[in-house]
Amino acid sequence: MTSWDDKEKTANAVAHSASGSDDYVIREGSTEYTAAEGLNSSTVTYQDASGAPVETTSPLGYSVDVIVGFCLNINQMVGTGIFSTPATILKGVGSVGLTMIYWFIGYLIAQCSQALYLEYTAYFPSRSGSEVVYLEQAYLKPKYLFPTVFAMKHVIFSFASSNAVVFAEYAFAIGGVSYTNWQLKGVAVAVYTLALIVVAANTKWSLRFVVWFGVVKVLTLLLISIAGLVVLGGHTKVADPKINWRNPWEGTSDASAYGATNAMIKLIFSYAGYQNVFGLANEIKNPVKKLRWSAPLSLIIVTILYILVNVAYFSAASREEILASKQIAASIFFEKVFGTTKAARGLSVLICISAFGNLIAVMINYSRMLRETGRQGLLPWPKFWTSTKPFGTPIGPYTLQWALTVIMIIGPPAGDAFNFVVDLAVYPSNIFSFLIAIGLLLLRQRRKALGLPPPDYKAWGIAVGFSLLANAYMLVAPWYPPTGGADGGDVSFWYGTYLVVSIGLLSLCGIYYYFWISLIPKWKGYEYRQTIVKYDDGAVTHKIVRVPEADLVSWDEQHDAAGRLRHEVAH
Repeated sequence: MTSWDDKEKTANAVAHSASGSDDYVIREGSTEYTAAEGLNSSTVTYQDASGAPVETTSPLGYSVDVIVGFCLNINQMVGTGIFSTPATILKGVGSVGLTMIYWFIGYLIAQCSQALYLEYTAYFPSRSGSEVVYLEQAYLKPKYLFPTVFAMKHVIFSFASSNAVVFAEYAFAIGGVSYTNWQLKGVAVAVYTLALIVVAANTKWSLRFVVWFGVVKVLTLLLISIAGLVVLGGHTKVADPKINWRNPWEGTSDASAYGATNAMIKLIFSYAGYQNVFGLANEIKNPVKKLRWSAPLSLIIVTILYILVNVAYFSAASREEILASKQIAASIFFEKVFGTTKAARGLSVLICISAFGNLIAVMINYSRMLRETGRQGLLPWPKFWTSTKPFGTPIGPYTLQWALTVIMIIGPPAGDAFNFVVDLAVYPSNIFSFLIAIGLLLLRQRRKALGLPPPDYKAWGIAVGFSLLANAYMLVAPWYPPTGGADGGDVSFWYGTYLVVSIGLLSLCGIYYYFWISLIPKWKGYEYRQTIVKYDDGAVTHKIVRVPEADLVSWDEQHDAAGRLRHEVAH
């Protein structure tokens, strides 16, 4: 039997004009998989042959360096939540001391989950799209099931309306003017359109904007942190800056189970974005080497700043004052330290900057995931999803995100409908996050059985276990009833409606898959096969085609498992 070292050397040496990838199909029992090496990494990407083909040369370029990757994570993590979430968490857990512990627990959960993403990247260094790739390669059977369900989910919920609306609200606050609901929607659409122009016009320049906004966000949180330490030192007009620190556990006994659960959910979402840069792995040269320290560093810095910002908030106002106020914690801090008028406008500017930076980072990450979903060949019009013409950017995915977000901004009225649709997008993401954690264990077992080389990075067992528990918690916690009863959530009807509907939608995706991949082909007498298509911009994708049963033998003789013509492979 050929050794894996020999197979790896052979995989590196063989070029195929049909795919533009240095890969070939390897069979081990009933398993068929490819070995491919992209120009961004010297590590071979071994993957199931049904997965989207590796693009040897990234058509999106290689503009993601250490600083850009660091700032991508920063921009998605630091949105508008840090300005309001501390008060919500305090309300949930009851005490300042427990609030601070919660922020550290949030870091541990995020760090453990990030380790999983890093190991996945070590397995597939030349594939962008993160979750798209991980689910595709972790769950191989039934063939195309997980890619199909995740593709439909990701296409439907690729909107980012919340931060666009937040930007609009604070933009009006800067001018100190009132607004109608349609004026708010108009500004939200305008700012999201501006974000679309920024990211779609040029990949390199959009990433430079990411760096700029990332630096501004770090400096903003650093400014608040320093100001908070000055307040704590007693050098400002704040009367008693240590009032919350004399008895930091006061109020802990007042916390309810629902409050503590809701606080943890809010906290985990405050760290969402620690995984952003992994979605651009094929645009990073030596991704594992760079991400194994830059990604954790971004998380550590954000955590330190989060904790210091909380110290600032709790030094400027008492626990009771923060809980009683209708303002966000940041507003109270700015008013206490800088004065009412300056505080309101200054804070509004900072929140607008954070919201816009978040919009750009999320759009960039989502576009890579949508593009990778399109490269699997399961969506119609593969060129729409994968082409980078005319600007060298994924215009198709960006356009879809823009259209869905505009619909979400304009369509649902404020209140129940808007909150319900936003909530609806959350629970399926929780389900897939749990499956990604389980999938890593399955992938390890499969690769070991096949004798594949070990990855350049492997997450600690305790990190995998902790991540599994955290993701399982995120599946169970939303079912816990709110303090106000069954109708006490953020909608006027049963709080769990979005959970049931989410599961129902995923089930419908599964039913669609069953009809599409099994029943209809049997009824009409054909089977699905995949072929590889290469566009003139360098994009490489799978295309799923129908092959009549009478032609299956001929097709399989002419094509390998990855979908390439055998005579082209031979040359």
